[in-house]
Amino acid sequence: MKVVVVMPAYNAEATLEKTFRDIPFDYVDEIILVDDASKDKTVELANKIKDNYKNKPFTIVVHTKNKGYGGNQKKCYDLALNNGADIIIMLHPDYQYDPKLVKYFREFIENGYFDVMLGSRIRGRQEALRGGMPLYKYFANRFLTFIENIVSGRNLSEWHTGMRAYKREVLNNIDYSSFSDDFVFDTQMLFRIVEKGYSIGEIPVPVRYFEDSSSINFSRSLKYGLVTLWETFKFLNRKFFYRTRNISKI
Repeated sequence: MKVVVVMPAYNAEATLEKTFRDIPFDYVDEIILVDDASKDKTVELANKIKDNYKNKPFTIVVHTKNKGYGGNQKKCYDLALNNGADIIIMLHPDYQYDPKLVKYFREFIENGYFDVMLGSRIRGRQEALRGGMPLYKYFANRFLTFIENIVSGRNLSEWHTGMRAYKREVLNNIDYSSFSDDFVFDTQMLFRIVEKGYSIGEIPVPVRYFEDSSSINFSRSLKYGLVTLWETFKFLNRKFFYRTRNISKI
C-alpha cells in the first residue's frame, strides 16, 4: 500500500526540519507539504530540505492566499489521492506530534484493524499539563470530547487531535470539500466518519506544547468550542431525522 504523509504548514520554519528528520522513511512512500501562505521562511526551508533528501519523494505546494486550516487539509488530501495514496497520514510540521509514530498509524490501517487512526494526547491530566497543554485547553478538550462521545455513541479519548490517518476509501467517500475551511473541519470529518460507519482506532501520542508549536489563542479557542458544539447539534439533528424516517445510512 502506498503511504503518503501530508503536512499542512503555516509559519513552520522553526520546527519543519526536525519534524521532517524524525519521519520514519522506511514506512513512508511520499511526503506532501502544502504551505498556506506562510509569513516566515517555511517554503525556503522546505526547498532546502527537498534538495538534501533527493531520494525521498517530497512535493511542495504553496498557496498564494491563506485558505485556513481546513482549506489547507483539503488541498493535502486532494494531492495525496491524486498521487495514488492508499493510506494518508496527516502530520503537523510544528513538531507538536511525534513523527516517529507514523509507522504505527500505517500498520493499524494496513493490517485491516481500523479505517481511521487518531493520535490521542489525553490519558491523564498531569501528563497533559506536564506536556505544556494550557489548563483551559485541557478542560475544553475533555468537555467537548465528552459531549461528542455521548451524541455520537463513540468512546474516543480525544476528538481534537491533529494527528490522523485515513484509508483511501474513507476520503473518497466523504465529501470533505464541502466542510469548513477553518479549524472545525476536523470535527466535521469525524462526525461524517461516524455517520458512514467507519472504524476508528486510537494510539497514545506524547503531549508537546512549546513556544515554536502552532496553537490558537484563547479567543480563537472559544470560537472553536462554540462552533464545535453547533456541529454536534447538527449531527444530533441529522441522526434524529434519519432515525425517525427509518433511513439506515446517511
